[in-house]
Parts: sequence; C-alpha cells; structure tokens
Amino acid sequence: MDYFELYGLSLSFNPDPAVIKQKFYELSKKFHPDFYIMESQEKQEEVLELSTLNNKAYQVLGDPQKRLHYILELKGLLTEGENYVLPQHFLMEMMEVNEALMELEFEPDAGKLLAIKAEVDLIEKQLFDELLVLTSGFETQDEEQQKQSLLKIKDLYYRNKYLLRLRERLDK
Repeated sequence: MDYFELYGLSLSFNPDPAVIKQKFYELSKKFHPDFYIMESQEKQEEVLELSTLNNKAYQVLGDPQKRLHYILELKGLLTEGENYVLPQHFLMEMMEVNEALMELEFEPDAGKLLAIKAEVDLIEKQLFDELLVLTSGFETQDEEQQKQSLLKIKDLYYRNKYLLRLRERLDK
C-alpha cells in the first residue's frame, strides 16, 4: 500500500498539510499498539506494522523533498544505483563553481566565498521555481503530460541533489 493510498489521498506533489496531519492522527489513534494488548500476537504485530507505516507515511508526505523522491520512486523513475546524466549546460555551470571553490582552498577570500554562495543560491532558486511550475498543475494534466512533467521533475531532482552536495562543501 502506498502512502497516498493509506491516507486516502490522490497522488500529489502538493497535498494539503492539514489533511496529512489529520490522517496521521486519525490512524495513530486507530493503530495505537496499547489498544491491542489483549489481542493475539499476530494481531499485535499487524497493528505495530500499520503504526510504523503510518509514521513513515507522515514523515514522507509531510516533507516536500522526501515526497518528491517518493513520487519519483513510486512512478518507477528512480532506481537504486542509477547513474543519471545531468544536462551538459548544468555541468558546465557547476564546473565553473567547482573551479572557483578549488581556488578558494588555496587562496581563501571571504568576498569570493560569499559571491559563490550567492550564485548557488540563485541556481537553487531557479530550480525551485521550475519545480514549482511543474508540480503545481500536475494533478490536472493528462497521462502523457504527467509523463513529460515527471521526466523534467526527475532532472530537477538530480540537479538539486548535486547542489546539496555542493552546498555541504561550501559550508565547510
């Protein structure tokens, strides 16, 4: 059972956070292990499993990044160990940022570091804005449009992952 199904929601990149919270509390009460102490061991294990599933669903559906990853996985677009090839123009842009970072390792300069951080912030904002456009109307698209959007969303997902690693390097 997928998390959207568990919560009675249609697949959406932008579900209502209040509904997610309401469903979580509703299922938390329904599957609370303390209410099943007098049941068989089998029933107790089943309820514990459902309680765990509810907690995972809440964590994933309540976090935009985890939800994005989950939907791409659900749609079969992310595979373990996949070597996704990022677009050439993005890699060229990142090569310039990485070269500037390497220069800073040899010649630290607070002003240049701030400029690089600002550049990465701008790139992240552009990716976020593109992602917002693609995910906002996703539910209203037909199947073919959704397939095309999902491929673009996957690309943005991997670019963002690259930027997160770069951000960690910047923060050191």
